[in-house]
Amino acid sequence: MSGFFFLFSCGGPEHRVKIVHVPLGPSAGKPYKANGRTYYPLPRPLGYTEEGLASWYGPGFHGRRTASGEIYNMYAFTAAHKTLPLGTYVLVTNLKNGRRVVVRINDRGPFVPGRIIDLSYAAARALNMVEDGVVPVRITVLAPARPGPKGPVFARVPNLKKGEFYLQVGAFRSYTNAVRLRERLARRFRTVLIEPYDSPEGPFYRVKIFLAYDLEKARKMAESLRREFPEAFVVAR
Repeated sequence: MSGFFFLFSCGGPEHRVKIVHVPLGPSAGKPYKANGRTYYPLPRPLGYTEEGLASWYGPGFHGRRTASGEIYNMYAFTAAHKTLPLGTYVLVTNLKNGRRVVVRINDRGPFVPGRIIDLSYAAARALNMVEDGVVPVRITVLAPARPGPKGPVFARVPNLKKGEFYLQVGAFRSYTNAVRLRERLARRFRTVLIEPYDSPEGPFYRVKIFLAYDLEKARKMAESLRREFPEAFVVAR
């Protein structure tokens, strides 16, 4: 297997993600069974977006064969998904800290309720979720690629530094408590949102303050509020 870089062209600076290219086996796209249930890979996943929990798998599976037929490499940027076609590239956003990484689907799973993707160790480390183990994420299927001098180039990829960035200052099981915090914060901040999130432990209501449309500016603003909200963190929407 040979390593190379994928380049992402989105009108700004190129974003490089090191991957390992392995030709897919003949099983790509075929229905399969797991735990007594039949899963049908999506035929045309472009534009597919999903939110849920991400986990990661590492040493215990390193060197084993994946559903695509290739050998699992915990240091490559790959992942397992139940229904996305093998070989699909997805952008994964850690909703706890706003970090993003691109991975290639080369395996099936995770077959745990609430979990939507199982990441390699390398991808989990890039998202700063190794210690957490399981974190909420958003996955977005990337556009088709065209050949480039240094590898395939994706024509349409979300800008990794532009978007809506918020400071999550609290998460409550009680909607009433979330409203109280929002009302208090609304006296000082122009935009304060309550965002519901369905976790395996039940619904939570996350209170977020809008910071900026630029990641670097959002980080600076979050740093200025660190003393007041020491447990808060920046998230992308």
